[in-house]
Amino acid sequence: MTLTAAIVSTVAAITLISTADEIKLGREAQKQVRASTPQVGGVAASYVSSLGRQLAARAPGPRYPYGFSVANYRDLNAFALPGGPIWVNRGVLQAARSEAQVAGVIAHEIAHVARRHAAQQISKGMIANGFLGLLGAVLGNSGGARTAQAGAQVLAGGYMMKFSRDDERDADRVGADIMRRAGWDPHGMLEFMQILRDQQGRDPGSVEVFLSSHPSPAERVAQLRAQLARVRSGGRRDSASFRTVKGALAKLPPAPRMRREKG
Repeated sequence: MTLTAAIVSTVAAITLISTADEIKLGREAQKQVRASTPQVGGVAASYVSSLGRQLAARAPGPRYPYGFSVANYRDLNAFALPGGPIWVNRGVLQAARSEAQVAGVIAHEIAHVARRHAAQQISKGMIANGFLGLLGAVLGNSGGARTAQAGAQVLAGGYMMKFSRDDERDADRVGADIMRRAGWDPHGMLEFMQILRDQQGRDPGSVEVFLSSHPSPAERVAQLRAQLARVRSGGRRDSASFRTVKGALAKLPPAPRMRREKG
């Protein structure tokens, strides 16, 4: 094993990005995403923001400035940026059959932020991509600006980070707990994963972007089913607000499909 590989293999225990730098990096990335992403406003945006804030209030970890936006894409996908910004595609809202299922998608993304998965991936990328010269400064007191600069270079290839399978399992586990603590039925997360699995067979293109950055739905369905086997069903399932949003989205022109990132 080379020195670089050895460092990369243990860097998960050494998160080189501070919480403050992670938030700064996320704000810069959010500007880029907003500039290139069609958005849905109105009742759908307000609804997702309200739902997200309630879930984020129960998240562990640092008190990130969470924010929630709706992308006007038909694909079933959602993603989190470093430090708090979270995006949910319109397709998720239209495919979901209950509010608990939407809450499951959002809680999973909140868990990625709360567990600092992006900061860990950026740290790995800084080392694996040759930013070893920054290591001393990053670990010292003067590393803030240089850390953010290196992190920006790591993110330059695309804003939807590809987390490890361990990260995805962790986000499912923590996300289900966030749902339960916030009052929603955590089985909604499993139900939406089953929708993704079924959609993969009916319309593979609608989950193409999701599959490019996540483990297969079938794999996560099996893991979630085992995780939730000991969790009793109960909690909030649906709301009039969710039904209002579904009705409002149905009246809009069809949403476009996402362009798959290259690289």
